[in-house]
Amino acid sequence: MFKTIEVAKDVHIHTRVTDQFKTVNFSLKLRRPLKVEEAAERTVLSNVLQHSNAKFPSTASMRMYLDDLYGTVLYLDTSKKGNEHTVLLNVETVNDQYLQHGDVLEKVLELMHTVLFDPNFEKGIFKENIVAREKEMVKERIQSIFDDKSRYAQNRLTKILAPNHPASTSANGTIPAIEAITPQTLTDTYQRMLAEDAIDIYVVGDIDETKMIEELKKALPFGDRKSSFEKNALPKIQPTDSYVKETQEMKQGKLHIGFTTPVFFKDADFPKMQIFNGIFGGYPHSKLFMNVREKESMAYYCSSSYSAQYGLVYVMSGIDAENEKKALQLIDEQLIVMQKGEITDLEMTQTKAMLQNQLKEALDSARGQIEIYDQYKDLDEDFNVEAWQAKWQSVTKQDIVDMAKQLHKETVYFLSGMEDVK
Repeated sequence: MFKTIEVAKDVHIHTRVTDQFKTVNFSLKLRRPLKVEEAAERTVLSNVLQHSNAKFPSTASMRMYLDDLYGTVLYLDTSKKGNEHTVLLNVETVNDQYLQHGDVLEKVLELMHTVLFDPNFEKGIFKENIVAREKEMVKERIQSIFDDKSRYAQNRLTKILAPNHPASTSANGTIPAIEAITPQTLTDTYQRMLAEDAIDIYVVGDIDETKMIEELKKALPFGDRKSSFEKNALPKIQPTDSYVKETQEMKQGKLHIGFTTPVFFKDADFPKMQIFNGIFGGYPHSKLFMNVREKESMAYYCSSSYSAQYGLVYVMSGIDAENEKKALQLIDEQLIVMQKGEITDLEMTQTKAMLQNQLKEALDSARGQIEIYDQYKDLDEDFNVEAWQAKWQSVTKQDIVDMAKQLHKETVYFLSGMEDVK
């Protein structure tokens, strides 16, 4: 799918030549082990680099220049995967061959260089007022979780289910960690990122591959990494409680449940777990949706998700407080019937079709192609759409029964309204 070359130690360029798109898409991923303090620093750093540099010191000047480049989109963000933290630089720009004067791509590469290698320093460090502004922006982002009760409940569940674990560590860090950031510590983090992070540079479009690789090496002159990126084993999930109920000023209750499974992303049974989750609660035809929400009208919504990087399955539902015990019973029953093999041919067929359609839809965009490849390249086999579809098609009902029997309920978290407390 992509051609990969190593241009320096732990620095890789991945190219995909295709006339599928009229744009050229870049994605730069800088990775290092996930730590709360560094996650906070790196998230604030991504904001600072996006909104200010030596050539374009203000957000407005940067935006005007991007508009001049035919509406080029450039943004930075942070994310996590397993026990690694990633700073992302994503760029989408028009392909020069569709323009009368084709020099946009060259200017975009120069801008990527400016954003990463020419920061808006004062006496060798980031400016204090800019750092303070971006710290506040990230703090607001973290605090906004409290206003979205579903996100808040899920965040609380993971903290109880997997304390001090990458699964519950935010890619944004914590507010105390953000408050501790200074211009000097942020500068140190910036320099460490450029010198030490493992780096993947993706480009998708109708490009001259050889020329593009040479231009990327000049625009993004990363040298050998000082030490190889070590992917440490994940710690064991050790919940602090099996049941927690909390109250807030709200109307709809949030019932969230965490299960562990021994099946992780790199395991051979991963495709089976994907289909199990689809039938359990991943899609509108799932057992949770059809029985808990539709048939029994016990929930405003009820679904499940599979976090393969951490070996976790979550059930999320919105219910009235008086229905808590009945909803829990119904959710448990859906797992039990799957463990007994009560799975229809239609459920199997629909779930396999949904997974295939999701994969096809993702591959319809350049960004989707990058993200799919970036995820699946960690497997011990080359990613191939047809091969992956064949894996799903080969999954049997007995495979789903086996997956259901391996689920273990660890933690129930219920967020209820104040008026519901008796």
